[in-house]
Amino acid sequence: MKVHRTPGKTDRMYVIHNPTAGRRNTGRLWNVLDCLASHGIPLKILETQYAGHATELARTAVRQGADMVVAAGGDGTIAEVVAGMMHSDTRLGIIPLGTANVLAHEFNLPFAPKALAAVLGSDGGTPLWPGILKSSDHSRLFVQMVGAGFDAHVVHHIDLGTKRLLGRGAYVLQTVRELPRYQFPSLCVRADGKEYHAASVIVSKGRLYGGPYLLSSDALPGEPGFSVTLFEHGGVSSALMAGISLPQGKMGSLPGVQTVRASHIEITTPEGLPVQADGDPAGILPFEIMDASGPVMLAAG
Repeated sequence: MKVHRTPGKTDRMYVIHNPTAGRRNTGRLWNVLDCLASHGIPLKILETQYAGHATELARTAVRQGADMVVAAGGDGTIAEVVAGMMHSDTRLGIIPLGTANVLAHEFNLPFAPKALAAVLGSDGGTPLWPGILKSSDHSRLFVQMVGAGFDAHVVHHIDLGTKRLLGRGAYVLQTVRELPRYQFPSLCVRADGKEYHAASVIVSKGRLYGGPYLLSSDALPGEPGFSVTLFEHGGVSSALMAGISLPQGKMGSLPGVQTVRASHIEITTPEGLPVQADGDPAGILPFEIMDASGPVMLAAG
């Protein structure tokens, strides 16, 4: 492994670890850290203890002069870390330990410990421009996507113990459980003022969904704006077809699937329907989506 130590870039590396994310991948974390330490990169390791703690830890790390803050966990942990890094020059690093690791796939990050350590130890970087999900009583940052409709319903009902045991298989199992009882209500979506109606909607910063699977080829994760995928048809057969088409990269060719670009999105009705952000429960409708104030720089080789 070749690690390039650049003064002011990798001298103060804080690693924020979510111990509940991807416990099966803990070995990857320690192998990466061993590689970094063996090349003389000082590390400070911090563990999250509750929801939102990663944001607090990242904010403190920035105040203490961190050159890089590494999110060791899933996409939800990454989003929390980025929320604490906004408006700073600190770079973001990722050690993917989650269930789907969509963002790591999005930026083609390596999963092998030595190759990942080399990325974290280099001075390469690329912009990641987050989004903001805002409701009447709270707002949260997201890095990959927000969903309302059937996928959010599944996320809200998934058992965390099953998720830790089965990984992505837990989503498949929960999908089968929820299909017969979900009613597929029609959502009212406004994208830059234009109104649409759909059974489900996914608002993406990135191209991928559920892991390495292509959802929207026009998404630009390092730039402002969003790709809005509208699933116009509800029902069991349409949901099954979407689930089959996603791993095959054919989602965009399904009847009733439309993608538009927008910078401001509102999903207003039906009120009370669940919402997911980066694969985690994120409240209920109504809400609006807008860009964060600027990008962070992601170490990506």
